[in-house]
Amino acid sequence: MIVLFTDFGVSGPYVGQIKAVLAQLAPHERVIDLMHDAPAHDPRAAAFLLASLITPFAAGTIFCAVVDPGVGGSRPPVIMEADGHWFAGPGNGLFEMVRRRAVSSETRRLTLEPARLSATFHGRDLFAPAAALLASSIEPPSEPLKDVVPGGDWPDDLPQIIYIDRFGNGITGLRASVLDCQTCLAVGECTARRARTFSEVPEGTIFWHENSHGLAELATNQGRAADLLNLKIGTPVTVVKNQATS
Repeated sequence: MIVLFTDFGVSGPYVGQIKAVLAQLAPHERVIDLMHDAPAHDPRAAAFLLASLITPFAAGTIFCAVVDPGVGGSRPPVIMEADGHWFAGPGNGLFEMVRRRAVSSETRRLTLEPARLSATFHGRDLFAPAAALLASSIEPPSEPLKDVVPGGDWPDDLPQIIYIDRFGNGITGLRASVLDCQTCLAVGECTARRARTFSEVPEGTIFWHENSHGLAELATNQGRAADLLNLKIGTPVTVVKNQATS
């Protein structure tokens, strides 16, 4: 199985071109669109999101992940194996949180030389062919990674908004498992208490909960927290400890 994770959006030709390459090079492999609206041009926010989404996928799954504002520049193309999952994409920190949370991992610089290599579309010309090779149990040409890849100084949990879904919920880079039940999350002048489900709070109330992939998420019962709190990707979130709940 090949899983796609990009910031390309669903309009335009880019996702279709990647799928066309995969259909040609790995015609029998199932291709899953995990998401194509990852935080645009923001490998750090995307790294925390990607790490939260891989758990349901079985070992052997290949992730072709592209959030790559430095495409064509000095950042290295990489492949990474982490706890049986494979990743192909830019060496710009996108895989840092997956690597950090894995029991074992190895990252290598991708040295595959495809016949066609656009300076600005490595997703189609480099990472998709690499993913297709991995799907055929062939490790693409690579070498030990000597480059310093961004992300080593990033925190284990990111106290900011990393994604806003279609319902207006603001997903943070904080794992809910590191926050206790009395912790509140503050944005601006609003301090939100924790609830388990939407129905536990009155309609229109802002709260936070552990979402379906384990991250702390700011939400409103039957409303859009993003609109009420003016949330954007990168909006800081303050962790407020030991707040009594009623």
